[in-house]
This record gives sequence, structure tokens and C-alpha cells, in this order.
Amino acid sequence: MSAPSPTSAPSPTAVPSFRSRIGGDARSGYYAAPRRYRLHLASSSPRCLSIAVTHSLLGLDDTLPVTLLPAVPDAPDGGHEELRPLYEASSHQHPGPAVAPVLSDAWTGTIVSTHAPDILRDLARRFGGGGLDLFPRGAEEAVESIGRLCEQDILASAQPDGGGTVRDTALATLLRALDTLERRLFSQPYVLGAELTLADVELWVTLVQLDTVHRLHLDPAVVHRVTDHPYLWAYARRLAAHPAFGSHLAPDSIACRYWML
Repeated sequence: MSAPSPTSAPSPTAVPSFRSRIGGDARSGYYAAPRRYRLHLASSSPRCLSIAVTHSLLGLDDTLPVTLLPAVPDAPDGGHEELRPLYEASSHQHPGPAVAPVLSDAWTGTIVSTHAPDILRDLARRFGGGGLDLFPRGAEEAVESIGRLCEQDILASAQPDGGGTVRDTALATLLRALDTLERRLFSQPYVLGAELTLADVELWVTLVQLDTVHRLHLDPAVVHRVTDHPYLWAYARRLAAHPAFGSHLAPDSIACRYWML
């Protein structure tokens, strides 16, 4: 799958409808078993991109298959027609759009979860492999903190709902968040220290979104201030050179042309 592009239609923002979790053994109901589950991901969704990168990092192609959905939803309500049977099987006359991401259970033909943070953590904890511990014990709050910074201080601030003082405050918040990350990455290879974690996946996807979508709506002077964080953007390019990250960049995207140099 590829990174969201400026012309892609994003998935509707909604409260996740399904939030079951993958447990550690058969007593938990949903438990990790090879090829029991399937991911349904749309390339226009940053949440799906985070899941796709994590899936690649953990090498789960043979364990957890992926169905790629069209970048632009094909249902009138902004959902995906292909997902509608899963939603209906899981919730009779489901009222909302059938959106990605979805983690489905082949044994029951129903949805386990549509909540991206839970799916990411379950992939790391229940299906982890390849020697990577992307969600280490004791790092939960640190990972959550980076997630909040990405969502609230970077992405939300890059598209403020208003002008004047509101816009200036949002810009200050955005630049302050980037400054914080710049200082971290000056002295360590990854955002939480010496090892790659889910926090890096979420930050990298946020930087892709900031660079390929939100920068198009910012003034040139603001774009210059955003890009004036050499360690942060060098980090983004370094991760893009990793196949688990870079393979999900659209070949003709701004990020691919610039970051893969």
C-alpha cells in the first residue's frame, strides 16, 4: 500500500465501531493463530499506513493476510462496499459507513476491531516477530505521548479551524512540537531512544502526512520553518530507506521522490 496523496479521499473520521482485542491464549476468545485474521487497509488512510508499515516490520505476510482497498471509497456514505458485508455480519443494520482499517476474523466472518491504535498494539504484542519489540513493556505511556503529540500538536495544528490568532497559536504549537522532536533526534537514532518502536511508525506516518498533504495548504514562509529541522527530516528519510517504510510510499509521491534520494 502507499502513502496518502493530496488527491486521495481520506476515510471519514468517526468513533471506532468495534474494539475487541487479541488475547494471549485460547481462553481469551480472540487469540493469535496463523491466517485466522485478515487486515483490510485503504491507501488513502494514514491510520492504515501505520498498520501496513507495522505489518511489514513484523514480517506478517504469511501469518496475517492483507486486503488492499481502493484509495477512494466507493460507497455513497464514504465507506467501502467491499467491507459492508463484514460490518453487517458484525452489527445488524450497521448505521455508519464501512470504513478501513478493519481487522476481521475468518473463523466467525466478523470484525474484531476498527480501532487503529489497538490493532497496532495487538500486532506488536500478539503477532510480533523478527526480533523486533515494537511495543516494549514499560514504554506504553511514552508511545501514547508521541501519538498524542502527532495527532494534536502536529496534524491538528497544521490545519487550524480559523485564521488570525487561532492560526498563529496553531502554528506556534506545530513548530514547538517539531522543535521537541528535533532535540530528541539530535542525540538518539529513534524518537524514544536506541530502538525502533511503534512511536517511530506513528511519527513517520505523521511526517509523511505533513509533507505530502498539509504543506500544500501552508504559506511558503511556514513551510520553510517546518522544514528547518534537519535532524527530524533526516530521520524521516532514513526510515523511508527501510523497505518496511519506503515500500509503502507511492512511487510518484513527493515523499518518495525527495526522501528516497
